[in-house]
Amino acid sequence: MSKTLLAQNPDWWRGAVIYQIYPRSFQDSSGSGTGDLRGITERLDHVASLGVDAIWLSPFFTSPMADMGYDVADYCDVDPSFGTLADFDALVARAHELGLRVMIDQVLSHSSDQHAWFKESRSSRDNPKADWYVWADPLPDGSPPNNWIAIFGGPAWEWDGVRRQYYLHNFLIGQPDLNFHNPEVRGALLDSVRFWLERGVDGFRLDVCNFYYHDASLASNPPRPADAEPSRHTNPYGMQLHIHDKTQPENLEFLKSFRALLEEYPDRASVGEIGAEERSLDVVAEYTGGGDKLHMSYTFDLLSSDGTPAQIASSIEKFETVVTDGWVCWALSNHDVNRHVSRWLRAGDDRETVARLAANLLLSLRGSVCIYQGEELGLEQAEVPYERLNDPQGKRFWPADKGRDGCRTPMPWEAGAAQAGFSTVEPWLPLDPRHAEQAVDRQGAPGTVLDHYRQMLAFRRAHPVLATGAIRIVEAGDAVLAFERSGEETLLMLFNLGRTAVCRDLPDGAVPLELPGNLPPAMQGHRVDVPAQSAACFRLA
Repeated sequence: MSKTLLAQNPDWWRGAVIYQIYPRSFQDSSGSGTGDLRGITERLDHVASLGVDAIWLSPFFTSPMADMGYDVADYCDVDPSFGTLADFDALVARAHELGLRVMIDQVLSHSSDQHAWFKESRSSRDNPKADWYVWADPLPDGSPPNNWIAIFGGPAWEWDGVRRQYYLHNFLIGQPDLNFHNPEVRGALLDSVRFWLERGVDGFRLDVCNFYYHDASLASNPPRPADAEPSRHTNPYGMQLHIHDKTQPENLEFLKSFRALLEEYPDRASVGEIGAEERSLDVVAEYTGGGDKLHMSYTFDLLSSDGTPAQIASSIEKFETVVTDGWVCWALSNHDVNRHVSRWLRAGDDRETVARLAANLLLSLRGSVCIYQGEELGLEQAEVPYERLNDPQGKRFWPADKGRDGCRTPMPWEAGAAQAGFSTVEPWLPLDPRHAEQAVDRQGAPGTVLDHYRQMLAFRRAHPVLATGAIRIVEAGDAVLAFERSGEETLLMLFNLGRTAVCRDLPDGAVPLELPGNLPPAMQGHRVDVPAQSAACFRLA
């Protein structure tokens, strides 16, 4: 299958803005209540109108949907609920017509237990795929081979009565881990990647890409020290140091093989999700450095941020210090975390003001950027009642952890239409009534959050130094975050994240630039007043 040619640029990904689409919740074209590939194609004009460079599609492969598609039963086909391979080809063609590159999720660390590979592997201990998954004998007392814990709760081992062995699952019981120590497994997975490259895919987001290998000796993990930085996991998974069940040195060689495959095709790129709490930025440096592994990666540093200047500045400075020749992809929201507007909002705040300020900040950072669907509308985290939950994480840990469904609810397109234009029937997750009032068709006018995103994306394109120039933190106080961006020009970006106005001295020769969504700063000589929850930009001599 030939690829519709876009302008050739092997470095298109460096500083790119990528729009993440969660297919189940973007647009239902069939009246099933679930979003699909044709629905995405119908709505691509909206994405292109933002001025982004690419889209990233969360999984749409054949799957029993135990983890909403992150449990893959066939790496080379489309699940019928999303459409067909022909629908996917049409989506790629339309995206390329609009100047959008297409990146897709690759869930390589584990498959579904419904995958033909696993069905064969579990059938006996001597079949051709017997070693394609991670199998281990029980301890003499029948307990699992070590203390590894699954992210979704309970031991990371499940007993199989046919083989009379345990198999490893770092996530759900229905997501057995593939054995990357087996070269046949690595080859089969790379073949599946080539399948999508041949269909014109421009890049890949690699799900939990530091989980590919496990310690072959199956050593138990040590406990997390009491004085260690708190884990973002509130369940028992966060009580261990995960030094044996993931982030193994062999991972680097596989990523080199993956990169070598991508290099056979022009202009392809990769972004990795690194779920490492221990030395996460060291892992980013290892995985993106040298130009022979991942093109870029992201961590959860800002995805779990509460929007304080100190936390944001710390994340930036740590990355710039540790990752000397790698590349970061920043994001504030995605399909796995609470929407950042809700995380940043405080009592008395205006939602739209917070959303605009967050956009100014995110799109001023050095690196590539991911925008999650609905972020450009300023959507808050939706409230999903327990009886409507689909997410296994929420079902398992409710009410302490309500899961991820609140950020996965349907995209609101038309305020007055049934289901806000997402579907003609009751959708798979309930539409938040607040979201209907923030629909796309309500936000075309100047001053809306959607209009602000379009303007801020245009501002970033007009000033390439924001994407790729050097960054230096100037101030990170209780309310103010300021940094310089330098390259073809030097810009001072000043963000007042506090609830009262601040006054700051400026360098000689500072010239104010009109930053989208903000009034021109009031200057008195070398001093500037920055209103509460606003931003300012200055060109420096």
